[in-house]
Amino acid sequence: MFEFLNSVDSDLFLLINGCHNSFFDSVMTYASSKFFWVWFYLILLYFIIRKYHWRSVLVLVFVALLIALSDQLSVHLFKNTFQRLRPCHSEELVLLVHTVSGCGGQYGFVSSHAANSFALAFFIGGLMWSNHKWILLTLLIWATFVGYSRIYLGVHYPGDIIGGAVLGMILGYLILQLYNYSEKKFIRNTNNAG
Repeated sequence: MFEFLNSVDSDLFLLINGCHNSFFDSVMTYASSKFFWVWFYLILLYFIIRKYHWRSVLVLVFVALLIALSDQLSVHLFKNTFQRLRPCHSEELVLLVHTVSGCGGQYGFVSSHAANSFALAFFIGGLMWSNHKWILLTLLIWATFVGYSRIYLGVHYPGDIIGGAVLGMILGYLILQLYNYSEKKFIRNTNNAG
C-alpha cells in the first residue's frame, strides 16, 4: 500500500513539475519567497487592526506562536522523523526533476511552507470569519498556490504539501481556539471588571 501511494505521489509530482516554462519559473520562485508576500501580510495586518484595534498585539503574539510551532513541528516532528528525501534528492528522480532555485534541505515530508501557510490561513480566516468570510477562502487559495509552487519548483512531492496542509490546518484551528479562550478569559473579563 505504501509503495502504491509513493508511486502515485511520484507520478503526480512528475506531471506537475514537468509542466514548466521560463515565465512560470519566475512566478513560482516569487510564490515560494517569504519576502515577496510582505505586501499580502500588510493587507492582512490592516484588516486585523481594523477589527481588533489594540487587541491586534495579542493576535500578532498568537500568529508568532503559531508560525513558530508550525515551522518547528514540521521539521522536528516530521522531516527529521520520517526522513523522506525531497524529489530533487531522490536517486530515482534526480535526472527528471526540474529545479529552478536549488533543492533545499535533504528531507521534505512535511512541507514547512505548506504547514505555515495553511496554519496562517486557518487562524486568520477563523478570526475574520464573522466580518469577512471571503478572507478564509482567499487565504486558502493563497496557501494552495504556495504549496503548488513547491511542487513546481521540484522541492516537494504532492504528499509533502498535503501533509503540511493538514498539519497547518490542525495547528491553525487549535491556536484559534486558544486565542478565543484567552480573549474570553482575560480580555473580556478585564473589560467587564473595569
